[in-house]
Amino acid sequence: MSMQRRDVIQAGAVLGLGGWAAAVQAHHGWSSFDQDRPLYLEGRAANVRWRNPHVELVLEVPEALRLPADLAKRSLPAQTASIDGPALLAKTVLPTRRDRRWEIELAPLFRLGQWQVPEIKNGTPLSVVGFAFKDEKGEAILRAEYLFVDGKTYGLRSSPA
Repeated sequence: MSMQRRDVIQAGAVLGLGGWAAAVQAHHGWSSFDQDRPLYLEGRAANVRWRNPHVELVLEVPEALRLPADLAKRSLPAQTASIDGPALLAKTVLPTRRDRRWEIELAPLFRLGQWQVPEIKNGTPLSVVGFAFKDEKGEAILRAEYLFVDGKTYGLRSSPA
């Protein structure tokens, strides 16, 4: 656990907020992330936390991570949010940092239910396109925009259109 996260949790405990402080610290708004530089990650899920405020998991990434040749041509589902998915996929790159474990923030349970995403279990292979903190500074955390699992693509910014 990072020193920053531990400080917030301890402050919450002192104020009598208990688990609420941990939940707030774990949740990052979209503005914290560099939405001009989408990243691609793939690997196997570990430490899956299927809960609100959003589902989180650790993605164990292979050492030789590569962009799939078909990434920019993948079919994307329509969402209620206005997102230029094809342009986003066309400019997706690999992260510059070489962390082998990334914390992945998915959508809230309600939205995953709208998309009919099957519950992800430890060991599930998956890939994501999303956003890291600006300049990839701080912890290796990725906010997922698109989730690719079991041959299906899910848009996570909003509800299905």
